[in-house]
Amino acid sequence: MAGRITTPPMSQEGNRAVLPLGFVSGLLDMIEQPLIVAERSGNLLFVNTRARKCLESRGYMAIQGLNLFGDLLHVEPGKIFDKIEKGEHQVHLQIQRGEAKSTVRVQWMPEPDWLVVEIQNKSEAQPAADPATQLTVQELLQEREITYRNLLAAYLKLQEVNRQKTVFLASAAHELKTPLAVIKGYYDLLLAGSLGRLTDKQQDILEESKESCERLVRLVSMFLNYSALESGKLVLQLRENDLRDCLDELGKRWSEAFQRKGVKLDASFDPSIPTFRFDYQKVQQVAANLLDNALKHTPSGGSVTLRAVPHFWERRVAAMAPVEERRRFRLPRPNSVEVSVTDSGPGIAAEHHQEIFEDFVRVDRNTSGMGLGLAIAKRLIQAHRGKVWVESESRTGSRFTFLLPMDQG
Repeated sequence: MAGRITTPPMSQEGNRAVLPLGFVSGLLDMIEQPLIVAERSGNLLFVNTRARKCLESRGYMAIQGLNLFGDLLHVEPGKIFDKIEKGEHQVHLQIQRGEAKSTVRVQWMPEPDWLVVEIQNKSEAQPAADPATQLTVQELLQEREITYRNLLAAYLKLQEVNRQKTVFLASAAHELKTPLAVIKGYYDLLLAGSLGRLTDKQQDILEESKESCERLVRLVSMFLNYSALESGKLVLQLRENDLRDCLDELGKRWSEAFQRKGVKLDASFDPSIPTFRFDYQKVQQVAANLLDNALKHTPSGGSVTLRAVPHFWERRVAAMAPVEERRRFRLPRPNSVEVSVTDSGPGIAAEHHQEIFEDFVRVDRNTSGMGLGLAIAKRLIQAHRGKVWVESESRTGSRFTFLLPMDQG
């Protein structure tokens, strides 16, 4: 089948769906009759398989570059368009090449401004076809366009349902945020002894309750961030910050949770990391999600390491220089920072390494959470033009790593 050019997927211009040329090529090959589609100028757009064989049998070995009027029909374009302008929807012509004679029917399709030529050989006995089962090119295109519009309507409906879900999550999270903050404040007052002396049992109960309250606060914050990401309202506050201070503050904040579970938290930050532009709160949230994930899956007695080092990120581009040349002109200083969280938990099987970064995905159903932490972390890092990935195998622990470019501009 000779389609002219492969085009992008179907698009919309105004209220009209524009069909890709590749779809039209496939449709024409489904038709039993030899068909040719050409522009008004006579340039061939499509020649289906049967038409190609028919033309080759008549000596047209090189079909590409032929003109419909001058090379195939041997007729002036005006002769055909004069009849069309007079109201004739179809023009019948007789063509001959050597001993082979054929009857052709030329039909004009006004919207794309195409000419459809159907070839019928006089020497071939054509079986009687049932008119009810014959489909014209126009009908096939209309059927494909209707299918496309139905799919588009279904897609838009799903998009609206997804938008309503996001709005609901955001509304519910906002409603929960204030009462949870009040509850957490009361826990702090009680545990500080401001409202009276507590027994050891009361102290333990309140600390466990406060921990559950903090978990709810994190879930609410996660929902709010997810709704902002889904609705496209995420705005990064890029300022000159010290990543070591950012991660050190986070490590101190999480140290108590690790101590309660009996998991050792080691933090190591390379002192040569310079200050650079990034969103302090968003990067801290990414690292917090990774620490939370590591703490959930690391048993008591295990360890988690939070590490940050300078890194040279050799981005791949379309036109790559040879390896030796890239090494010769490699930047003398790092252009990004590599942050990693390594745990001694059960690990993650290789087949789950991609899907765990998707929305609402939880590999281990026995752990708490909504399956949004890693998905949000990935989107926040991508918003910084970075990347995040995991290295792990079953029963060997996991290492989550993300790269932050230092040239945020």
